[in-house]
Parts: sequence; structure tokens; C-alpha cells
Amino acid sequence: MMDQLAPLTSAVAAARAMWGGAAVDSLAPAVLIQLNERLAEAQRLLDASRARIASEIARQSRPELGADSLAKQQGYRNPTALIASVSGSTPGDASRLVKVGDATAPRTTLTGEPTPARHPFVADALAAGRIGAGASSAIITLLDKVAFRAGQLAIERAEQMLVEKAPGLAADQFARLITRAEAWLDPDDIAPREDEMRTETTLHLYEDRTGMIVINGKLCPELGAPVKIALEAIVAERLRAQRDASIPDAAALTIPQLQARALSQLAEHALGCTQRDLPLEGATVIVRIDHADLVDGTGYATIDGVAAPVSVATARRMAAGGGIISCVLGADSEILDWGREKRLFTRAQRLALVERDGGCAMCNAPPSHSKAHHLRWWARDAGPTDLSNGVLLCTACHHRIHDNGWDIRIDGTGTRAKVWFIPPARVSSDRSPRLGGRARFDVAVA
Repeated sequence: MMDQLAPLTSAVAAARAMWGGAAVDSLAPAVLIQLNERLAEAQRLLDASRARIASEIARQSRPELGADSLAKQQGYRNPTALIASVSGSTPGDASRLVKVGDATAPRTTLTGEPTPARHPFVADALAAGRIGAGASSAIITLLDKVAFRAGQLAIERAEQMLVEKAPGLAADQFARLITRAEAWLDPDDIAPREDEMRTETTLHLYEDRTGMIVINGKLCPELGAPVKIALEAIVAERLRAQRDASIPDAAALTIPQLQARALSQLAEHALGCTQRDLPLEGATVIVRIDHADLVDGTGYATIDGVAAPVSVATARRMAAGGGIISCVLGADSEILDWGREKRLFTRAQRLALVERDGGCAMCNAPPSHSKAHHLRWWARDAGPTDLSNGVLLCTACHHRIHDNGWDIRIDGTGTRAKVWFIPPARVSSDRSPRLGGRARFDVAVA
């Protein structure tokens, strides 16, 4: 019978041969690197062994066994409590270990025939020490979550891909990969999740009793990406300045302190935007999307610097807004179209749109609550940046137009043109246009 601990013993023996009784500070750099790799491999192999044992402890502690449960015989209410107490870990860690063991253990049929593990690629990689319990748990959790919607073939392809890519990735890097894999396996879930995130998007701003201004909030990717990328650009520049000035670590500002100052700089800039002293050169929000997904409305898009993928609808809205550059990719990921950075409506054009639309052309929100948007998406449709292709919309109406199937038509030219909103058939069977903008309140029109 196979020695289950032979790979672990071999990895520990290799580490002992390199280290042995030597002082750690006497080890050569190359030996330190190799030793670190061998000990990490030993840890992953130990994870595999512990997962198998944890799974068997859980099996022998099934609730239906009652007083004969192994965990209860040892004085614990359940197997998770037993494992956590012995290892000094949390119940959550113990539960994940059991889950990994269950999903990677060989199974048998009712007739006693052996069958592969429920997740064979994870099982093989875990047993070989290529991945640890953490990565295994993340893969298993994802695959179990989307199994019904994605289908068996896609699940198998994703499991194999994730197992191949996991080695060499830190936990946060692997989490990003898991997020992208989930979007690929279940793209239809992105838009509902975005709707939920929008409802959870909040920002609390108040002054406490000491006079400190307290800011606390959560932003959905669509609203948070510009904030994140702008702050990161300013902070990166300030960090470079600190390094160039050779400021001692004890006197240097921390990342949170730099972020606070960066946010204040952005606000100061907005209040007096004739100044152009913010270090934002090259800081651009880039939305990437495959051309087929863009045309068909399927799949998803990604934002550079943001882990969570976004729906095609969100990508279209972002590319229609200000300060966003789109990158449309072909079937082989070649760039079909880079968004044109100098595509934003000028101040003069915005003033003309305000004269024509009066603010949000749909709900009449004030101009300060509205942004200029292209009617024909400038990257996908090569829509021009002129008044006949522009309209002022608030954020809520912008969502309504894109998400609910409304169309917009501009009749006429210049500031005397009329903006018409055409509802979808489910709102109006004959899709009768509705007048918007300032003309809606013009007595001559009524």
C-alpha cells in the first residue's frame, strides 16, 4: 500500500539537507531561496494530508451517529470544533479544510468500485504539493457555486485552468484570477451583482466631536474605478518624491496618509480647476472588452486596476462617460480600437448642451447633477463629439437609458434642437416619443 506521507517526508528531508544544523544567517542566498521553496512545498503537502484526515474525522462524526460521533466522543460538539481546537485555527479554517478533503478524496460506488475525486484536477495538484489548501478551497468553492449554471464541460475546463495557473500566485493574485474565472463561467450573474452593488454604494461624510472629517463608504466598480485610479496615480507620484528626497521611513507618510492627501488634492483641483498640478499624467481608466461581446451584449468587460469584471452594459455606460478610454479587442485579443482620449465635450459644448437641455434632458435634474454623453457610442459607433450626438443626463437617467431599452433622437441643430426619448415597447406599445430637455417646458411647444 502506498505510503501517504512519503512525499511530505521527502520534502522535509530535502529541506533538512540544505539547512540541518547551520545557522540561518550563514546560508547562501541561493540556498535560502531553495530552502524556502522546499518548506513551502512541505507545507502544501502537509495541507493535503491534513485535508484527508479532516475529511475522515468529519465522516466519522456525522450527525446521524449521535453519541458514537468521533468528535463527541472526544468532547467536541462537531468535527469542525475538534479540528480547530487541535490546530489552533478558526472554525472557518477547519470547515474549509474538511471541504477540501471531501472534494479531493477518492470515492467508491455502492458496489464498492473506486471512482475519481469530485474535483480530480485539484486532488492531483494538492497531492503533488503544487497547490495548498487555500487555493484548493477557493477553486472548489467557485466551481461548486456555478456548477449548475456553467455546465460540466466548462467546470472541468475551468478546474484544469485554475490548477495550472495557481502555482506561483500570491493569495491576492489568485483571488483576482478566481474573480475573472467566475465571470467567464457565469457571465449572466455579473449584471444582477452590479445592481446589488449599486444599491450598496454609499458614502458617509461627517465631522466628529474632535473636528476630524470622517469619510466611510463603498463604491461599485463603475463609480469607484476613476476614484481608485486617480488616487493611486497621485500616491505613486508622492511615494516617488519621498524616495527621491531620501526621507527616512520613520518620517515618511504612510499609504493611508498619502491617500487622504490625494483625495483632498482632487477636491481642491475640482474647486479651482484652472490649476493643472495634479500628477495624473498617464492615469487613465481603461475598459477592455472583446468586440464580439461588445456587439452581442454577452460576456463581460474588465477595468484596468480593478479586479471585479463588469457587465457589457456597464462598459458601455462607462465608455460613454467622461475620462474613460475603451480598448476593444478582436477574437485573438488584438486591439481593434483604442478610445480617443481627446473625445470629451468641451466647456463651450457643455454650456450649449445646458442651454438646449436645461440639465438632465430626461428628468430635469440641474446641470450640476448631469454629464454630457454621446448618443452613438464614440468607440463602438465612431460617434462624433458634437451637439447633435450629445445629451445631458444625470446618473440615474443614464442607467435608465442603457438598462431599460430607451432610445434618444435629436431633431434640429444647435441649442434650438429638440431631444426626444423613445420608450421601449413594454412601456409604450407604439413607442411614442417623449419630448425632453428645455423644450419640454417651452410654452410655444406646448
